[in-house]
Amino acid sequence: MPTIDPAGEEAAAAFARLAVELHDADGLDETVEAVVQFALQALSCSYAGVTLYSHGARPEVAAVTDSVVGDVYNLQIDAGAGPLMEALRNQNTVLIRDTGTDDRWPDWAEKVAGLGVRSVLDVPLAVGSGGRSVGVLGLYSPDLDAFDADDEAIAHILARHASVAVATARQEETMARAVDARKLVGQAMGILMERYGLDEDRAFAILKRYSQDTNTKLRDVAQQLVDTRRLPRPNQ
Repeated sequence: MPTIDPAGEEAAAAFARLAVELHDADGLDETVEAVVQFALQALSCSYAGVTLYSHGARPEVAAVTDSVVGDVYNLQIDAGAGPLMEALRNQNTVLIRDTGTDDRWPDWAEKVAGLGVRSVLDVPLAVGSGGRSVGVLGLYSPDLDAFDADDEAIAHILARHASVAVATARQEETMARAVDARKLVGQAMGILMERYGLDEDRAFAILKRYSQDTNTKLRDVAQQLVDTRRLPRPNQ
């Protein structure tokens, strides 16, 4: 797929195909992989990647098309500064036309230029009326001034599709984990009810108390009981 003209008919057709692919993706990993592969085909980039926002934790490098992208990301995540972090924290699109001369993050830019990356375009992924941060789509090229206005326009359209798809995939995974946790707690309650002749309320109260006394998540207490048929000791 050549670089897409954002005003052309092929853009609508290409993004329609992408929308179907994202909808059919089996989970978050396949979703972000579809996004970066589309970027490689449709934009003037040699490498692409997606980093996801994580509440109170280190940003997650979710997909890269080359190991050099992981290096570019981790240099910024470790230092807490760079175009990725700017896009992630403030939801600003950042374009670097030449890492050899850009002076906004000089230490990082020098290292990245040494990796052979000269042009950078980081586009935030956000959803909701308040623009809740989801992550960042990063595009990279060994060429100087590789990204023109059409690339930026296409990158922003891709980011909008990716934002919704990633947010949906994450929500589905969270819901699936919650369902699994409820099933696990239900199994643990069943063990207690059968062993000690308890009702549901009492069995749940015991699991909750052990969770609090051992400072262990309720799901983990249930998992230990299911696996070992024993509750954790309060001093563990």
